[in-house]
Amino acid sequence: MSPAQSPRDPDRFRMGPTRISTLVVAALAAAAVAWLLISRLYYDVAPDLPWLPVVTLAGLAVLEAYAAVNTRGRIERRPGREPVNPLLVARFVVLAKASALAGAIFAGFYAGLTGWLLIERTEAAVGDRPAAGAGLLVSLALVAAALWLERACRVPEQEDDEDREPGDRETPRGRL
Repeated sequence: MSPAQSPRDPDRFRMGPTRISTLVVAALAAAAVAWLLISRLYYDVAPDLPWLPVVTLAGLAVLEAYAAVNTRGRIERRPGREPVNPLLVARFVVLAKASALAGAIFAGFYAGLTGWLLIERTEAAVGDRPAAGAGLLVSLALVAAALWLERACRVPEQEDDEDREPGDRETPRGRL
């Protein structure tokens, strides 16, 4: 077992930033599944594509973007803003990571569906194109808002942090 993977390593379970590659793979997999599912079904007998998921995803994107702006201001302790509760920031990070992945999956699904609807020439497909296109756009907006919220939750670097050596620790009297 390498030192980074030892059971006593405190950074072993450390959560890192969301990887764009993870989101792209999730979106591509969802797009492939959507394309396969829709091409295997008789689309003419399927119900109209609902707008409720589009509205829900748009609402989540707006709320997360607002949370990003508000949280960043509170972390930076801008005048007129209360200090932020660290537990709230941790919850926002979890929400942001989950929303980024869910948004990528929805974006992939809507991309696969939109692609299929663009080549399909039936009246039902033409009628569902606006909902599918809007779903793709708001899913991408959710991913962007979630990544923004995740970034807003980062603690800004202190001036002292740049001068310190990687193994140094701060004590009340100075460095160890």
